[in-house]
Amino acid sequence: MSDIPRGAAEFDLIDRIRARVAARADVILGIGDDAALLQVPAGKQLVVATDTLNTGVHFPDDTAPADIGWKSLAVNLSDLAAMGAEPAWCTLSLSLPQADAAWLDAFLDGFLALAAQHDVTLVGGDTTRGPLSICVTVHGFVEPGRALRRDAARVGDDVWISGTPGDAAGALAQWREGASRDATLRVRLDRPMPRVALGRTLANVAHACIDVSDGLLADVAHVCRASGVGIEIEVDRLPASDALRIAFDEPTRRALQATGGDDYELCFTASPQSRDGVERAARDAATPVARIGRVVAGGQVRAIDADGREWQPARPGFEHFAQRP
Repeated sequence: MSDIPRGAAEFDLIDRIRARVAARADVILGIGDDAALLQVPAGKQLVVATDTLNTGVHFPDDTAPADIGWKSLAVNLSDLAAMGAEPAWCTLSLSLPQADAAWLDAFLDGFLALAAQHDVTLVGGDTTRGPLSICVTVHGFVEPGRALRRDAARVGDDVWISGTPGDAAGALAQWREGASRDATLRVRLDRPMPRVALGRTLANVAHACIDVSDGLLADVAHVCRASGVGIEIEVDRLPASDALRIAFDEPTRRALQATGGDDYELCFTASPQSRDGVERAARDAATPVARIGRVVAGGQVRAIDADGREWQPARPGFEHFAQRP
């Protein structure tokens, strides 16, 4: 396909998007008006989250458009998962250097494939010319009192993690170094799997929850601040994929797992008496989980190795406005 001609480009892009959007009965009015009209089910609370992805910051410059589409929705669905919410609707704002129909179609292939997996309908947004940037807002539902929050961790809780953290950071490290790339790791960077089913099954079991986007130690620090507690992470208990173990030596792997971001796994706390319930919830969601630490008194995150010695990384995680070396 060639680029859409100038003049009607923006509206042609919108029509192209609207033609591919699935319907939902609770969407009274979707794409095409000044705003959407949506029906929130009775007895549910609305959960809303927004994330923006910029080229060169949230995905490498050579990322395929379909993968960008997938990831831009996935990182937002991960926020709903961390709240224990059921996804429903989303909006999409696209900033594009040009009205490129082929790029948009490929982007929608990835975006709408993931949307279909979670019964999410695109109900509006915006298109504009500028540097490549994608902003998605997702909406979901949760029963009153069942939302997972950062401020509910309790001293004595176990700390758990889903999946195998560090894979996406490993892929990014390989890309930056120009090394031969492991396809398994690169998929984890380009197409993270939002743990929506796990978040839903944990709603009656876990206390606090957060998704790991900027690095495990950095993100659990948010739980510490919100809950007024401390957390100890046993870094040698972090579950690692075979691909990550093969690609990196042990010290590098440990740093990637503890401080690397972009995995969008769920880190959550639960009472030791609920271990059977956590494992049952993980089986129901077909998602592996591992116990990696504990909630303690205080207000700090402390990483320790298998011998109980404190382990200090160069940095706890990614910070958008930190000064680069």
